[in-house]
Amino acid sequence: MTFQQFAIYGVLALTYLGLALGYIPGLRMNRATIALVGSAFLIALGAVKLPEAWQAIDANTIVFLLSMMVINANLTYAGFFGRSLSILLSITRSPLGLLIALTFGSGILSALFLNDTIALIFTPLTLGLTQALGLNPIPYLLAIAGATNIGSVATLSGNPQNILIGSFSGIPYLDFLFALAPVALIGLVIQIGLLWLLYPDVRSTQPCQELVAGNHRIYKPLFNKTLVITTGLLIAFAMGLPLAESTLVAASLLLITRRIKPQRILQRIDWNLLVMFSGLFILTRVTEKLNLLQLFTHAVNSSASFLSVTVVLSNLISNVPAVLLLHPLIPKDNTQYWLLLAAGSTLAGNLTLFGSVANLIVVEAATNLGYKLTFWEHLRFGVPLTLCTLFLTYLWIH
Repeated sequence: MTFQQFAIYGVLALTYLGLALGYIPGLRMNRATIALVGSAFLIALGAVKLPEAWQAIDANTIVFLLSMMVINANLTYAGFFGRSLSILLSITRSPLGLLIALTFGSGILSALFLNDTIALIFTPLTLGLTQALGLNPIPYLLAIAGATNIGSVATLSGNPQNILIGSFSGIPYLDFLFALAPVALIGLVIQIGLLWLLYPDVRSTQPCQELVAGNHRIYKPLFNKTLVITTGLLIAFAMGLPLAESTLVAASLLLITRRIKPQRILQRIDWNLLVMFSGLFILTRVTEKLNLLQLFTHAVNSSASFLSVTVVLSNLISNVPAVLLLHPLIPKDNTQYWLLLAAGSTLAGNLTLFGSVANLIVVEAATNLGYKLTFWEHLRFGVPLTLCTLFLTYLWIH
């Protein structure tokens, strides 16, 4: 092995280690900068040429993800998510009812929009509500974290890894929905049952007299415009129109406005995620060129082994890198394996506190407001939930 080859393998290994940890010890780097720096060094070492690296970045995925972020930002400023929570909470007046409303509400919204957005918005609202009612916030925080992951399984627009899979597989939006929506719905029911068992306080069906749904402000012109365009986008998805192009047109229409400064929308774009995706595409191309994917070829021998490898990799290096590593092994017409990859990489995020970005958003927001959701508290909930939902997924898809 030459020095150049040794350096390439070393950079690739260190980059994936950093992606798994989420940081490089002693340095202020996150997954986005780790992926970008790793890609830059691999290009400098000749593992891949710059034009080839640029071509490796999947434009459909980046456009779809960016456009969905623009749409979510407009929905947030319009007051859509706050009003959605108010409507959910107006239906119930008990701790158990609150748990059910939050679980299904955040799960369904996560299927329609990016799950990280729902976790980011619902967490402080939920904390404020439980604090006002004197309820233990932990089971409700776990409900948000689990439901945003489980609910997002149902659609191609629910989370970043599903957006990737939609781009690679070409599965129509409605076909994907019909295949995995039952898994998501039953998974949400399993989650409610598990929290009911683990936290006796949430079992009460007695009304909380103090429960007030809240009056979240609606910016009516922006609300109406955003709702019309978003509804049109969902219809376009249902009609089978191209996902990236449809989402880009919807986002562009929302950016034509007199009501909100463009800086306010653009500052809500998760540029870290877009940079990380771009870097990961390049890392995956180098991994393919080095034939390192042969290490996982045994995974396609059976659906059970493929699902197992997906879950393990998703927890070792995170779900998006896992999808990018495994997707070249799947024939484009093998719908079963694409669905297993989507469900396995997403549901694996519930296993530990660090398994998904949505989990981290919930725990960080809770910490900032003075509440502590520990690793072990999440683990006793996450392990049985993940095992049950993965078993359900295997039975349903297999």
